[in-house]
Amino acid sequence: MLKKLFKSNASKPAPESKKPAAAKKAPAQKNKSTQNAKSHGSKRNAGGDKATAQNKKPKKEVIETPWSLSDFKVEPQEGKTRFHDLQLPDSVMRGIHESGFQYCSPIQAESLPAALTGRDMIGQAQTGTGKTAAFLLTIFNRLLTVQPEERFASEPRALIIAPTRELALQIGKDAEALGKYTGLNTVTVVGGMNYDSQRKMLRDHVVDVLVATPGRLIDFMRSQDVFLDQVEVLVLDEADRMLDMGFIPDVKRIVRGTPPKEYRQTLLYSATFNFDVRILIDQWTTNPMKVEIEPEQVTTDRVDQKLYLCADSDKYSLLERVLNEEKPERLIIFANRRDLTRNLCDKLNKNGHVAVLLSGEVSQDKRVRTLERFRDGRVNIMVATDVAGRGIHVDGVSHVINYTLPEDPEDYVHRIGRTGRAGAKGVSVSFVSEDDAFVLPDLEKYLGTKLELTQP
Repeated sequence: MLKKLFKSNASKPAPESKKPAAAKKAPAQKNKSTQNAKSHGSKRNAGGDKATAQNKKPKKEVIETPWSLSDFKVEPQEGKTRFHDLQLPDSVMRGIHESGFQYCSPIQAESLPAALTGRDMIGQAQTGTGKTAAFLLTIFNRLLTVQPEERFASEPRALIIAPTRELALQIGKDAEALGKYTGLNTVTVVGGMNYDSQRKMLRDHVVDVLVATPGRLIDFMRSQDVFLDQVEVLVLDEADRMLDMGFIPDVKRIVRGTPPKEYRQTLLYSATFNFDVRILIDQWTTNPMKVEIEPEQVTTDRVDQKLYLCADSDKYSLLERVLNEEKPERLIIFANRRDLTRNLCDKLNKNGHVAVLLSGEVSQDKRVRTLERFRDGRVNIMVATDVAGRGIHVDGVSHVINYTLPEDPEDYVHRIGRTGRAGAKGVSVSFVSEDDAFVLPDLEKYLGTKLELTQP
């Protein structure tokens, strides 16, 4: 959903390094911005380590089945922006069509027209507002519109940095769905998963879009398995979260590996714009357009909130009662500590329920399998820490239970935002013990409303 033109500037040579070569592409249309982007980094023709990609498929094959834009009919509606109005390539529109989108969300409608001209973009938006599709479609449009004459393995043209493994994997999955017919190759690299297989994907194939967590990307930069000097579009998702998690030193190093801000388009998204985030904006963007989307009032509009006063010792029996009365179709239970989620999941399974665990102590491979089981309905209860509170999109979550209230009010909004999505109604149930009650004043202040507590 976003197009891009780059500015003219003098090129800056990059240091020599070992870079595996990939197959050349046929000459394609080229403009001034392309020349600038290409001249910034000097090509390394695989001196020393020559793991070439010439005999490998450089990009995934485009699925060729009959389709035309006329198959995607969306009537104009007053006050709404259609994706048809953005003049995106047909291959991108087909992915939008199959993903079930018709009209832009508020952040997409406000940001895309400017972003499609190549302007840097700063978006203040919560999860669930459509920002992921906005920056993905921006990237696709750019990469399909302006094509370099040659490509090398290990050189992504677009880089998306996300703070958590789950969010990165979700973005990668969304990219595969929306970009299904573009022929663009998306690679996702995160910690906790097989290093060698990720390394092979980087070195043996042309990578168009790279989605990464900071730590794993730094690893590949150190080993010279990835080079960022040809990045044309840089996306920093949930910048505030990266600050909270202590990733900013790594992210600064990563950004320094990309072309200067005058040579790239930068899209930065954050739920909050505190002082530290504003510093990053000034450092990494050029004359950005700022789009501020008010948090969706999930707390009042689409989610029925219930808060029950109870003792800690009564929480599990209350949970069983809620399960029997509410009969949730698909449920996420949040708790603050790993040991609590583990014990709770074990207890649920021992009592005849089918529950899975998602927390930081679960290996990444198992976390991926767990999410897939939950998504496809093989299990209907997931017990999780806040590792699942951000960036996890699972359709059809009917209920969220806060077994313990989060200390950060923003995390409460993220938790209950897992339900009541896509116009559906949802239910949130929170257990408030004496300890939990201490966070209520800050939570009510953040929400701007008084929360009604009831006896179960």
